[in-house]
Amino acid sequence: MAKDCDILLGCESDNLHHIQYLSELVEQESNLRRDRSIQRRIKQARFPVIKTMDQFDWSWPKKINQAQVKNLFRLKCIEEKSNIVLIGSVGVGKSHIATALGYQACLKNHTVLFASAIDAVNNLIAAQHTGRLKQELKTYLKPSLLIMDELGYLPIDKNGADLLFQIISERYERGAIVITTNRVFKEWPEIFNNDSTLTSALLDRLLHHTEAVVIEGDSYRMRKTAKE
Repeated sequence: MAKDCDILLGCESDNLHHIQYLSELVEQESNLRRDRSIQRRIKQARFPVIKTMDQFDWSWPKKINQAQVKNLFRLKCIEEKSNIVLIGSVGVGKSHIATALGYQACLKNHTVLFASAIDAVNNLIAAQHTGRLKQELKTYLKPSLLIMDELGYLPIDKNGADLLFQIISERYERGAIVITTNRVFKEWPEIFNNDSTLTSALLDRLLHHTEAVVIEGDSYRMRKTAKE
């Protein structure tokens, strides 16, 4: 009887080891698929570089609401299909924060697209000339989060302004947008070819569900020059 029990216990032990082994294989395969999915989303996001907030120098900006910025990384904007506008002069970390938000979104299983405002305009104009505007617009409308970088850094003509309006208007309450800009809202007509009517309509949609983050300070990229 004792021998039979030993045999049974040995069989049960072998079965447990086998089940555990299969469980570990399944877990490894699941992790591998998750990692591949994350890497695919990061690639599709088209980040110029990967940034995280661990790399951010909080001591550099003269003014930044650290608690407000950290709260953005809960990614409620994606869930609520709302917007974030990061406002500040060149080099204060707006694009860093926007990229880090996009990267975090990728890690949390959201689709993201990063594009400068001028690149978006140029791509849409090129598509317009070849009869592919509708398809190209979908590129900017489909992701859960659209990051539009450097709005206001370069002038936009009437056609470009109309095209950007289409993106923002179509994403209204359908998808989140993060915008970085060096212009306060009252200066936005200058961005959009001094078209106050279009700018007013755009801001009406954009600001309905928007959190503005104001960052003040000198350019981080110029810090070494300042020390010399």
